[in-house]
Amino acid sequence: MERRRFLAASIATSAVALAGNAAAQAPSTQSREFYQLRRYNLKSGPQTKLTESYFADALIPALTRMGMGPIGAFSSTIGPETPAYYLLIPGSSIEAHATLDLRLAQDAAFMKLAEPFWNATAAAPAFQRVESSLLAAFEGWPKLTPPASSATNAKRIFQLRIYESPSNGDHVRKVEMFHSGEFEIFKAAGFHPVFFGDTQIGARMPNLHYMLAFKDMAELDAQWDVFRNDPAWKKLSASPRFSFDNIVDNITNLVLSPLACSQI
Repeated sequence: MERRRFLAASIATSAVALAGNAAAQAPSTQSREFYQLRRYNLKSGPQTKLTESYFADALIPALTRMGMGPIGAFSSTIGPETPAYYLLIPGSSIEAHATLDLRLAQDAAFMKLAEPFWNATAAAPAFQRVESSLLAAFEGWPKLTPPASSATNAKRIFQLRIYESPSNGDHVRKVEMFHSGEFEIFKAAGFHPVFFGDTQIGARMPNLHYMLAFKDMAELDAQWDVFRNDPAWKKLSASPRFSFDNIVDNITNLVLSPLACSQI
């Protein structure tokens, strides 16, 4: 018990320090959400069923009880190393994410339902590995916005894009580019953006993530054609402030399908 209290206090102290640093860099950070994006690397077979059941029966209900959400749960349709499931967890603070697993462990209802997943053996593991990133919502898009189709569970797909920059300066310039008219160009092209997040902790930094929702692949392709040919985009992308250097040097492009338990 004393060890648990010590760990909780240590994590909370680190979280407060990180929150202070983020606030110092961007005074309006406190009004933004923070996102934990998890990637569950799986093997075809029992792992996918066990992990989906864990999401639906244990994890998403527990996160909802904590006031976090809406939670996105997706399978990778187009992307590397499939099968893989993605979990998008919005929270109001860094502390909420930093203490998440400790709080889950104190939820008796969660622990009972999560037992097959949490206590899977080495001979029959529930997953291969889990990768996690912590993102801060962009100032110009501070809250996650699910598409209307999420409420009715209508057919929908999601595109998750990750932009890596060659330097911190280029990364900051790309984030600025979104706030200098790119949001409006997305809207004019008919896109439904779900979130935009600046990676605070994760792999292959500096980078940013954003997600778009579509009815199907045909709509995805059509809207990107509109975007690319928009005079406002051509003007913005040709601006000397954003075209002086290759401010994005690698793009990861994933197409995700919502699992039945997804709230997005």
